[in-house]
Amino acid sequence: MRVAVLASGSGTILEAMIVGDIPVIFVLTDRKCTAADIAERHGVEHALIPRNSFDKNFDRTKYTEEIRDALEKKKIDLVVMAGFGTILEQPIYDTFGKNVLNTHPSLLPSFPGWNAVEDAMNFGVRVTGCTVHVATKEVDAGPILAQEAVEVHEDDSVETLHERIKVVERRLYLETVHKILKEGQVHIPTSKETDPKMNRAR
Repeated sequence: MRVAVLASGSGTILEAMIVGDIPVIFVLTDRKCTAADIAERHGVEHALIPRNSFDKNFDRTKYTEEIRDALEKKKIDLVVMAGFGTILEQPIYDTFGKNVLNTHPSLLPSFPGWNAVEDAMNFGVRVTGCTVHVATKEVDAGPILAQEAVEVHEDDSVETLHERIKVVERRLYLETVHKILKEGQVHIPTSKETDPKMNRAR
C-alpha cells in the first residue's frame, strides 16, 4: 500500500512513521511547518497546499478537492493524518473511504474535539488515553481501530499529561498502520478488540 502523511506541525508522528519503517512516499502539509523539514531530511517527497483563508470564507470543499487530487495523482492507498490542522470535507472520504486514518488524545467517544486533554482533566477522570480511528466528515466519530489507556496523575498538568499521551499515541499509531499494511486493508474491529484494557492494536 502506498502511504501518504498529512501534517501541519512538529512532525513527530511523521518521523515516528518513517523511522518505524512505514513506507511513506508522500507528505502533504497545509502550512509551513517542521513536518516538511522532516520529510526533506528523510528524502520523502513533500507538497505544500496552503490554505488561502482561516476565516468563515474558507472554501473547505474546494480545498479538500485539492488535497484529494494531489493524493490521487500519487496513487495513494492509505492516508495517515498526523496532526493535520484542517478539517476536510466529504470528497476525500468519498474517494478513499475507510483508508483515511486519524488519532485523538482521548478514549473516544469520550472527550472529542480540540481540547480533549484539558476536558478530561476538568472532568476529573483518573484514566484517559488515545484512540486511532478511521477519519470521517464528522470529527472524531469514525470507527475505532485501536485504543490505549493512560493514567492521570494527581500532579499532572494538561501539558504533562498530553506529553505522556503523545508517547503512547506515536507507538499505537505505528502499530496500527503496520497491522494494516500487513493485512493489506483496514479492518474495523469489534468493541472488544479495541478495549483499552487490552493495551494494544489488534
